[in-house]
Amino acid sequence: MSRALPDYVTHYYVAGRPPFLNVSGLTDPEWEVIRQDLEAERNAGRSSRVFGRRYLELRRATEVKLRDQFVAVGGKPERHTPHYFVLGSSAWFQGLAHEMHEVVVPLASLPEDVSSMTIPDSMTSMGLGCDFGLPVENRPHHGRVFRLSEISEAVEEFGLPEEEPGNYAGYQHRSFEIYAEIQVWSDAILDYQV
Repeated sequence: MSRALPDYVTHYYVAGRPPFLNVSGLTDPEWEVIRQDLEAERNAGRSSRVFGRRYLELRRATEVKLRDQFVAVGGKPERHTPHYFVLGSSAWFQGLAHEMHEVVVPLASLPEDVSSMTIPDSMTSMGLGCDFGLPVENRPHHGRVFRLSEISEAVEEFGLPEEEPGNYAGYQHRSFEIYAEIQVWSDAILDYQV
């Protein structure tokens, strides 16, 4: 049974930090300090998120490919990196860290020219993980960037990923079909901050 298409998107962020942070703009030394702090949070049991030493390299390469593909399908990004959301909500993502907060935005409020979607998240969909020792399972919807006007057709054709509730141990080494990701390539979305 397929799930209904959600009419909203959700951005999750950790309590005590502002929403819409993106590590891609950090220098390598800045990233290393942040990465060590994030690793300490994981070791203390406050987070299940894994940020390996090469995470930033993979994130940056993914964002370049994602942006190039968005432009190729007619997108007009205003930023080099997007603000990230999930389509609908994700109990799995919300459970990645203690005290996650959220910004919820109606899907209809997102501007077409600066919004895109991948199924599942962009790191998996863009398929660069094999260069970093991560599993890559090619599926028909991987490597594709969808415009907002294509979301209904894409979800009808490929469905929405099914979450595996609360199973975080070793998630980075498994097939990662957990949620559909929405990327907003504009700072106008910051008006929705709570």
